[in-house]
Amino acid sequence: MLLLETGIQMFLSHVVIAVVMGMKMKDHPEELSKGYAVLVVVMVCICMVMGPLGWFIPSEIFPLETRSVGQGLSVCVNFLFTFVIGQAVLSLLCLFKFGMFFLGWILIMFTFVFFLLPETKKVPVEEMTEKVC
Repeated sequence: MLLLETGIQMFLSHVVIAVVMGMKMKDHPEELSKGYAVLVVVMVCICMVMGPLGWFIPSEIFPLETRSVGQGLSVCVNFLFTFVIGQAVLSLLCLFKFGMFFLGWILIMFTFVFFLLPETKKVPVEEMTEKVC
């Protein structure tokens, strides 16, 4: 449930960022008033505050025997995609402008979590193997 709430929170943050940038940056692309700039920064911070949840999920769903390997692979994939996103964000921003925030990745993440990720609340580690496999 926490990841689903995070998906909604991230989606709303992206909508606010896109609307502010779309409305305020199209007339004068070199200017963004301090108030709107602060709003955009706050929305980015709200969007990123739940980012570390991806680090906790592997520790809850992998069985004890493979937890360290699973956690290591999860961290590796996390770093890889963080690098890819960091390299692509400026190009995407130039290409799509404010529309970059409507690309739908959060909807894909929300759908994946809703349909494929099992609930781990109050589930013993021993029973997670049956839920995941």
